[in-house]
Amino acid sequence: MIAVGERASGNICRLSCIESIQLNLNAEGEIMAAESNDVTALSLPVLPLDDEVVLPGMVVPLDLSDADVRAAVEAAQAAARAEGGKPKVLLVPRVDGTYAATGVVGTVEQVGRLSDGDPGALIRGRGRVRIGAGATGPGAALWVEGTRVEEDVPDPLPGAVAELVKEYKALATDWLKKRGAWQVVDRVQQIDGVSALADNSGYSPFLTTAQKIALLETADPVARLKLAVEQLREHLAEQDVAEAIAKDVQEGVDKQQREFLLRRQLDAVRKELRQLNGEPADGEDEPDDYRARVEAADLPEKVREAALKEVDKLERASDQSPEGSWIRTWLDTVLELPWNERTEDAYDIQGAKRILDAEHAGLQDVKERITEYLAVRKRRSDRGLGVVGGRRGGAVLALVGPPGVGKTSLGESVAHAMGRKFVRVALGGVRDEAEIRGHRRTYVGALPGRIVRAVKEAGSMNPVVLLDEIDKVGSDFRGDPAAALLEVLDPAQNHTFRDHYLEVELDLSDVVFLATANVLEAVPEALLDRMELVRLDGYTEDEKVVIARDHLVPRQLERAGLEPGEVTLDESALRKLAGEYTREAGVRNLERSVARLLRKVAAQHELGERNLPFTVGAEELRGLIGRPHHVPESAQDPAERRTSVPGVATGLAVTGAGGDVLYVEASLADPETGAAGLTLTGQLGDVMKESAQIALSFLRSHGAELELPVTDLKDRGVHVHFPAGAVPKDGPSAGVTMTTALASLLSGRLARTDVAMTGEVSLTGRVLPIGGVKQKLLAAHRAGITTVVIPKRNEPDLDDVPAEVLEKLDVHAVTDVRQVLELALAPADVGLPAAA
Repeated sequence: MIAVGERASGNICRLSCIESIQLNLNAEGEIMAAESNDVTALSLPVLPLDDEVVLPGMVVPLDLSDADVRAAVEAAQAAARAEGGKPKVLLVPRVDGTYAATGVVGTVEQVGRLSDGDPGALIRGRGRVRIGAGATGPGAALWVEGTRVEEDVPDPLPGAVAELVKEYKALATDWLKKRGAWQVVDRVQQIDGVSALADNSGYSPFLTTAQKIALLETADPVARLKLAVEQLREHLAEQDVAEAIAKDVQEGVDKQQREFLLRRQLDAVRKELRQLNGEPADGEDEPDDYRARVEAADLPEKVREAALKEVDKLERASDQSPEGSWIRTWLDTVLELPWNERTEDAYDIQGAKRILDAEHAGLQDVKERITEYLAVRKRRSDRGLGVVGGRRGGAVLALVGPPGVGKTSLGESVAHAMGRKFVRVALGGVRDEAEIRGHRRTYVGALPGRIVRAVKEAGSMNPVVLLDEIDKVGSDFRGDPAAALLEVLDPAQNHTFRDHYLEVELDLSDVVFLATANVLEAVPEALLDRMELVRLDGYTEDEKVVIARDHLVPRQLERAGLEPGEVTLDESALRKLAGEYTREAGVRNLERSVARLLRKVAAQHELGERNLPFTVGAEELRGLIGRPHHVPESAQDPAERRTSVPGVATGLAVTGAGGDVLYVEASLADPETGAAGLTLTGQLGDVMKESAQIALSFLRSHGAELELPVTDLKDRGVHVHFPAGAVPKDGPSAGVTMTTALASLLSGRLARTDVAMTGEVSLTGRVLPIGGVKQKLLAAHRAGITTVVIPKRNEPDLDDVPAEVLEKLDVHAVTDVRQVLELALAPADVGLPAAA
């Protein structure tokens, strides 16, 4: 057996450093040097060493299982049999397939088996050889020519070199003593040769392959010894730093152990005091329990520090102090918050779109925005941009629309599509700023704000939070909750949100906030500026039919205790319910009508008056739930229509419940009454009153051009009335409607029943742009209007109107009120008989 060693990653079987040095020093009782009878020019087989280096004087065992090693040894043995002497090989380092320029000639001292039974050879390094051209030789090994590197060492050694030898021996002795290799220290001290001392560094396990190759290729012994001293000095310096770090760590561990023992002793003293005073032992380990919970919890570093400070206060506080209960409540709240818990977003964009389409009909703007958000999140995640500048990719959307269009239920669908938790925060009627930001802990019964409680309820830091009815937030002497929401909904600030109760930073930048509102004007401008506005202007009749068929009817069937096949509502019945029994932007009244219808059928079945299954058609509705309440104006008898007399025009308006049709009535007072001037009724605002003045002034100044008898206005009073007088009205968009009503009154021409209009009018007759075009066109469509007049500058707003609505409406974009009168007023021969 050659030697006992570890199998290395290359073809050298490593001995421990100490064993290798002993073997080198003991072999044949000499310090290795080149043989005196060797010639300078050599032809040797190459034995490659993968990522390993052998220096002269080293004795190493090699594994003959490697084909290159076995070929080189066999070739050397064949040459030795022919020439005599020991087999010689050229040991050349090979790194990444590249051979070094310098190798070491080595003699094969022994061939046998290693400790694991594999064949091996013991090779002794003799001297450096500079590799030359290729040569020929026996066996399958690669043969090269080489020139022995001569080493010139002065004798005696100069003073500087002697000092260098002394320094190396001192450093090597220091390193060997730290490893406990006392038996090797004396042998290293006995090495006198500069070259042998430098090459002795080849046994150092801390040297890299590159460092050993540098030693191999340095021919000058003094320069090589300097390099060895520098490498050994650097390693000892690194070792000193590592030992200092280990010592500091150990001291920290010892400190923690001492602190633990002292705390256990303190607990034991407290326990003895309680027993001595006859106090109950419940909760005796409570402070220590809180400390363990804080240390075990996955908390941000600053939050952990704040929690540990509170634990220290709790430990110092007496059991009778009220501060203890405040601290316990605060610690419980902090520990229950999901500081580092996040749900994985569902990045299936197509799947999210299918979920939104399945759960809500229409509402394309919101669906597109959520799809865009998920697509951007997916791309940021793929590129490793989940956190940019300390902020994550949350979103703040404001869903503004009339009641019943699905704003609240849309929040649940968004959370479902994204794979996130959903929390609803009702803000209607909230007047205290502390409801949002929390109470100071100095107050009895203090609690965190609703935002923190929502995150705690969700159990993750990235839920979908619905801030419901944000336009209903009030303010009084306790503060303005809308002002507290500014930080919550600001993407540039909410990653460091501070609740008054917690007083630590809470990252809300990954939360998707959905705020809902009915009236946009009720939301403060600064708060609105922080949210991305998405308008939900209501459903078309076709969308209402789809919603009723897919969602409302199945839900009400279950609530009425009916099986799905027992009662069926025909599409014509649903369409009539949506168009004539209800007239709203949303579907709440439609659902009530469906529920009432199904309850009536269920009651008739229980009374034995009707058999099931039963199909409800449009003709059965009147017998079940009565007559319709909203018959379109065009479907009424011509004599019963509001526009059947001159002076009545149809306008369009936007209310809190969506778009609506607005009628304007005008009349002239009897000249005998002497009531001249303009009278306005219908609970109008200042802007609408000014619009009526502008309309009358325009007609007076352009009466001759429009062929209107404006002289009648001199002594007769004009009365303009807006029906539904209990409802406040304001805004400039009824200007063209009032102008048309007055022109119809003066000319005696009827306003067309199928025409509705909207637009602001100027003194020169220009029709100016207004808002709410989509809501107004939806209202016109619901009311059976077929022709709509809008300002020319509102044409881009038509892109937001559903295509199926535009197909059924004849929309005219005008710039002048004269165009409106041409479109809206019937020919004179139609109007005169009615006026008479």
